[in-house]
Amino acid sequence: MLVLLVAHALMAILVPALVSWIGRKAFLVAAAAPASAAIYALSWSERVLAGDYPTQTISWIPALGINLSFRMDTLSWLMLLIVGGVGAGVLIYCSAYFSPAASGLGRFSGVLTAFAGVMVGLVLADDMMLMFMFWELTTVFSYLLIGHYFDRKTSRRAAMQAIIVTTAGGLAMLVGIVILGVTAETGFSLSGLLANPPSGTAVTAAAVCLLIGAGSKAALIPTHFWLPGAMAAPTPVSAYLHAAAMVKAGVYLVARFAPAYSHLTVWVTLIVVMGCGTLLLGGYRALRQHDLKLILAYGTVSQLGLIVLMVGLGSQSAALAGLAMIGSHAMFKAALFLTTGVVDAATGTRDMRRLTGVGRSMPLVAAAGILATLSMIGFPPFAGYVAKEAALESILHDGVPGLASWVSPVVLASVAVGSILTVAYGARFCWGAFADKKNPPVIPIPKLHADGTPADTKLVDPAGFKRQSARLTIPGFVLASLGLIAGLLPAFGEKYLAPHALTYGAGEPGHLTLWAGVGPSFWITVIVLGTGALLFWMRKPLELFQGAVPFLFDMELGYRRFMRLLDDFAADITAVTQRGSLPYYLSAILLTLLLGPGALLVFGNSLPGWSGVRLWDSPAQLLAVAVIIPAVILVARSRRRLKAVLLTGFAGYSVAAIFLLHGAPDLALTQVLVETITLVIMVLVMRRLPAYFSDRPLNASRWGRLALALAVGIFAMALAVIVPQARMHQRASIDFPEEAYNFGGGKNIVNVALVDIRAWDTMGEISVLLVAATGVASLIFLSRRSGESLRLDKNPRQVGVGSVWSADSTLSQGADALRKKSMVETGLNASAAQFKSTQRFRKWLRAGSTLAPQRRSVIFEVVARLLFHSMIVFALFLLFSGHNAPGGGFAAGLVVGIALIVRYLAGGRFELGEALPVQPGVLLGLGLFLSAGVGLIGILAGGEVLQSVIWHIDLPVFGDVKLISTLFFDIGVFLVVIGLVLDILRSLGAEIDKQSDLAATGTPEFPRVNGGDR
Repeated sequence: MLVLLVAHALMAILVPALVSWIGRKAFLVAAAAPASAAIYALSWSERVLAGDYPTQTISWIPALGINLSFRMDTLSWLMLLIVGGVGAGVLIYCSAYFSPAASGLGRFSGVLTAFAGVMVGLVLADDMMLMFMFWELTTVFSYLLIGHYFDRKTSRRAAMQAIIVTTAGGLAMLVGIVILGVTAETGFSLSGLLANPPSGTAVTAAAVCLLIGAGSKAALIPTHFWLPGAMAAPTPVSAYLHAAAMVKAGVYLVARFAPAYSHLTVWVTLIVVMGCGTLLLGGYRALRQHDLKLILAYGTVSQLGLIVLMVGLGSQSAALAGLAMIGSHAMFKAALFLTTGVVDAATGTRDMRRLTGVGRSMPLVAAAGILATLSMIGFPPFAGYVAKEAALESILHDGVPGLASWVSPVVLASVAVGSILTVAYGARFCWGAFADKKNPPVIPIPKLHADGTPADTKLVDPAGFKRQSARLTIPGFVLASLGLIAGLLPAFGEKYLAPHALTYGAGEPGHLTLWAGVGPSFWITVIVLGTGALLFWMRKPLELFQGAVPFLFDMELGYRRFMRLLDDFAADITAVTQRGSLPYYLSAILLTLLLGPGALLVFGNSLPGWSGVRLWDSPAQLLAVAVIIPAVILVARSRRRLKAVLLTGFAGYSVAAIFLLHGAPDLALTQVLVETITLVIMVLVMRRLPAYFSDRPLNASRWGRLALALAVGIFAMALAVIVPQARMHQRASIDFPEEAYNFGGGKNIVNVALVDIRAWDTMGEISVLLVAATGVASLIFLSRRSGESLRLDKNPRQVGVGSVWSADSTLSQGADALRKKSMVETGLNASAAQFKSTQRFRKWLRAGSTLAPQRRSVIFEVVARLLFHSMIVFALFLLFSGHNAPGGGFAAGLVVGIALIVRYLAGGRFELGEALPVQPGVLLGLGLFLSAGVGLIGILAGGEVLQSVIWHIDLPVFGDVKLISTLFFDIGVFLVVIGLVLDILRSLGAEIDKQSDLAATGTPEFPRVNGGDR
């Protein structure tokens, strides 16, 4: 059965390419996928009848007890025939329905095929979570299909309405599934639950949730309004989704769980209310429609109410009638929608008031429509008649199990009245679509459509009908004819449908028959057909009556008003909460933290106390704390940004000292390096920020902020001390030392954990670093990212021009005699060659002379020149020794980053370009590629992804050398960190310098304002 899903998935992927290759004929190829599902069901017919149900189970999420389980019993067999057979016919119909020049056919073909596939998965799933996954996929794909004409407002609105309503029901259904899966002994196994259903109050609530989900999908009241709105979709979508597939998913859910929970009073009550109400409301609304598709849409709503009523009542006879209705409804309603599409394609309209002579001009189409209508209204000997007779007999003999005796006559009357309405709107459809009309319509056609465009009020001339392809007319005729054939063979249908009906616990077995004798059901049928014909004959006064009597409450109007109120409410909430104030957001987050976990920490009795808490390991740790506490207090009091950043750095370095005193040199080294780079980056950012946090004293709010800060600080401290004592299980890291050496080949547990034990985490972290670097650069760079702003030969005009580094061009003119001669005399047109001619006078840094004299520091340049290469060598030492000693790729990359920072601060942005003339993206991409590629080494060596591989190499001088594959992973981390620091320096440093330079000279992109300040 999994092969069927794979076939649909592959076809959904390939058919868009086929459409671009062979056009709409690709639909004929796509029809093979649902046809295979129908053929598979037919091939198992006898074995399913004998109780030999095919099953297939593949372990998926063992920890949650969720499997890829599939099973085909009688109900699944019936649904698979409908989904596959009707789906194949609809796809064949699509090959002629759409114009060869229609846009979006590739997307449409793929989505429709995928929808057929998820319906196959839905009806075959034997795991409730798997079933819910397919359930939600039907919602997504139906949204795409209903909104196929996305350039039309009505299509977009209908698609959004459908997905909101059905998704809301799906969420309720999920709650029910979770409750059942937790309470059932067999977990989420569907067949196991139905074989031994749990009970209790929670299970009753779960059953109600399932009915809410089923009702939303099957368009039962009060969610019925989405289905008529979905008629904005192409006709093939209506024929499949709203006659044989999507709405049938809701019916399937009721039929699947009814044997287990139809004995519940709340279940039967909801089934009666929703089923009877939907049956009557849909039939009444269908009588006032003039669009052929809307007549069928409201008729579908009515029929779905009747089907759900029968499969959900709980008696065996009603269930058999309901199953027969599922099959007959799929045939006649799909045929009617396909016929309507033919009429629309031939005449250009679906307005029954404008159609005339269609039956005379297209007899085969008319025959299909009439045959399908006769089955729909329950006229003998069609399948619809057989099913409706069985329904009447069931209600007459078994009534409504579990409810008061007076409910049965009410249900019988509702079914009879609903059937009368079905006869009336069925005859209205046939007359409106195929009859010859000579008189003008009774109700004047509006002069304007809903969208304001003029409406044509003339009858369509039959002479202008377009001849239609056989692929357009035959599918509907075949489906309508099958309704007649199935009606003539009722015993055959009973043979295959009775096994599921017998799983119901109440009532007696029912029967499907063409003639049950003269009895109450016979006379009810006669009254239904006669009264329905009378209503059709009185259609003119009935239309006038319906037009004069408004609805007390229109659910679609109520839905729109609710959504409008919801939008207004959301806007009001957003106005209150999204105020654009960072202090406000932080205060809300911190208050939530205090009121949630903080209250649990204070008032909870399950957490351990302060016993066993050790305040310090050595008095030396108090020195670090003595620095941290005053530093953070001064940070909170500081109004200057620079002061706050420096004080925060003091606190960070003190934390590194605590790490070192605790015997964690790796953490201490990393903390120092990160803190150093962070300080530099913050200083670079602050060049574009005001010197003070705020110009206001904020005296009124400081006490509140102080109280919040103290409360959060105390809570964080208590959380860090108390929560670790609540550990119930052994730490996962307790085996890290042994695993690090035996499997990772290293003695540095921290480094081995990063590159081996938790290598997947590291992969995710360096990926985040790459994204962060890209994000920072995207916020700063105003044009294409390149290295030209760092290259001397590309920026001759920048040498000696006023900037943050050279301050003012007049000061730069006094740098030295040579620069005055070679730069000032030639003006701003000095070339790179002229600049290079001065390089023999450069002492320490190549680009140092680009700085203004007052910005230069000879000592700093000397130190930078002396330390840079030493730091690179030290970084390499950390990189290669980190597997057994403090260090590693991350720390080594930070050291190289600091070395680049030193060169940049000493010589400016051009010196940064000279220090590492490589694009950061190259380093980032190469590092990520190298780290990910190492994962293949483990696979090639017969292990798992990212598993360490150790090679022992015997070298002449060094002896036995151990080489570990994770070294290359660490090199990848090393390159990513360097690329990140370089990208940040180029963005927050060099690029801001460049923009300041341009602002100082006054370019159109950066106009000179107040002497160059932007």
